[in-house]
Amino acid sequence: MSGATSTGWTRDQIAQRVAQDIPNGSYVNLGIGIPELVAHHVPAGRTFIYHTENGLLGMGPSPAAGQGDPELINAGKRRVTMMPGAAFFDQATSFAMIRGGHLDLSVLGALQVAANGDLANWSTGADDAIPAVGGAMDLVAGVKRVFVMTTHVTKEGEPKLVQRCTYPLTGRAVVTRIYSDLAVIDVTAGGFALVELAPGITFDFVQERTGAPIIQSHALETRK
Repeated sequence: MSGATSTGWTRDQIAQRVAQDIPNGSYVNLGIGIPELVAHHVPAGRTFIYHTENGLLGMGPSPAAGQGDPELINAGKRRVTMMPGAAFFDQATSFAMIRGGHLDLSVLGALQVAANGDLANWSTGADDAIPAVGGAMDLVAGVKRVFVMTTHVTKEGEPKLVQRCTYPLTGRAVVTRIYSDLAVIDVTAGGFALVELAPGITFDFVQERTGAPIIQSHALETRK
């Protein structure tokens, strides 16, 4: 990827990297926050059909600030656009699509991801935390694959990729692949496995910021 700095990928560069791994024609749900940026990075020659759980199939990228229709929003209440052929439906139908296994992929943010693929992305469990799991539990249980898009560590420098989640879980053993600002990492039967490093980032740098061992040889296997 071009334009990356020695400190890793920017959010837009992570989104671009995620988009590279989405197969043509996939039905995709984008989580609230940085996963929404993936909608801006569809590789040439591919078509993705984006779903939002409040009832839109064929969602387009967010409009420029101050533009767009205030009544055309995603599940995070952010304004979005609509692609040609898009369809509207009620929320019950939307969740029937999710629970029925009709979505190929969900891209979600994370507070923590465990080495076995457990995902915690809705609460820190603090006494003053407001429960807001939304549709995330349905998504991780109903879609075929879950990609996580996140910063590698918290603002305080604590690892988000850990041996075991300490926050309330969204789902158990559900994450397929993690895209951080430092690396692309698979969740395998043996734990975290390196797929790709961001330019200027070393394996040791990533391992030091990860709360569980990373298998380095997997990166070579994925390139064969």
